[in-house]
Amino acid sequence: MPHATQQADTTQQADAAPGELDSALRGGPFHVALRAAIAARGLPLQRVQHHLSCRGVKVGVTSLSYWQQGARRPQRPESLRAVRALEEILRLPEESLIRLLAEPDGPPADRRSAGRSHRSLVEASDVLDRLLADFGAPRDGGLHTLGHHERVRIGAHRELAERESHHIVRAHRDGVDRYVAVHHGDPGSTPERMTVHALENCRTGRVRRHHDTGMLAVELLFGTRLRAGDTFLFRYAVEDGTAGVSHEYVRGADSPGGQYALQVRFGSGTLPVRCHRFTQHSAAAPRSGHQELTLSGLHRSVHLVEPRVRSGYLGIAWDWD
Repeated sequence: MPHATQQADTTQQADAAPGELDSALRGGPFHVALRAAIAARGLPLQRVQHHLSCRGVKVGVTSLSYWQQGARRPQRPESLRAVRALEEILRLPEESLIRLLAEPDGPPADRRSAGRSHRSLVEASDVLDRLLADFGAPRDGGLHTLGHHERVRIGAHRELAERESHHIVRAHRDGVDRYVAVHHGDPGSTPERMTVHALENCRTGRVRRHHDTGMLAVELLFGTRLRAGDTFLFRYAVEDGTAGVSHEYVRGADSPGGQYALQVRFGSGTLPVRCHRFTQHSAAAPRSGHQELTLSGLHRSVHLVEPRVRSGYLGIAWDWD
C-alpha cells in the first residue's frame, strides 16, 4: 500500500507539471524552463546526462545542475549543442529552450550574479583547472592560507569596480615562489579589459583570461623561494568595472583555512537597501546561513569576518532599491 500511495503522488505531480512547463517555456527564464522540463519528464540528472552521452554530447551532472539553478548559462558551442539535444530528450518543441538563452534571466535590476565567483571560483571549476594546468600549478600552490582580507569597491554605476586582496600564507613544501590569483567577474564582464596591480611583496607574471566565464588568472611572483614552514605576506588588486550592476561577491575555498574578512564599499550614489551574508557548501548546493548585515551609511560599507574558513563558498549579497 505505501508503494501505491507513492505512485499516486507521482502521478499527481506529473499531471500538474505540463501547465507549469508551458508557462515556463513561454516566459522563461531559461533555468526555470529547464528545471520544469526535467521535472515533467521525471528524469534524474544522471539519466539526462546518460541520454546526452548516447547522442555524443558530453556534459557533466554538475553543469546540468548549474543550468537548472540559474548559476550558469550554456554559452559554448558544445553547451548549446547540449541544449538542442535536451529539447529532444525532454520532448520539447524545437528551439523552445535555445530561444530563452537569447533573453536575460529577468530585468536588469533583478539579475543576480550567482554564477560568479566566482564569482566562481564557483561555477567555472573546470576552466580554473585548465588555467592552473596551463601554469603548471596545483590547486593549493603549496601554500596554506593563514589570513585573507579582501576589499571590494562598487562603483558609481553599481558595478564591481575593483577588488584588493591581502594574503598571509605559510608554505607547506620547499621551493614555493609564487601564487596564482583568480578573479571571476560578474556575468558579462570582459577579462581582456581587466588590469592586475601587484601592490606589495610580489610582481605579476603570466596572465591567462577566459572570456566566456569572465575569469582571469595571474601569477604573483614572490622574488624568493620559501621553505616549508615559512610565512609570507603579499597584496594585489584587480581593476574590473567591465560588467553591469553587481549584486553580490562570493569567495570560494577548496580546503579549510585561516581568518577571512570581506569588506564591500559602495561608491557615490544610492546605497543598497539591505545586505546579508550567506554560505554554500558546494556550487550545486542551496545557499544557507543567511544573516542580515548592518550597512554603515557613514562609511558606505558592509563587512563580514569568518575566524576560520571552511571549504565551500562565503559571500555578501545586497539588494538595490
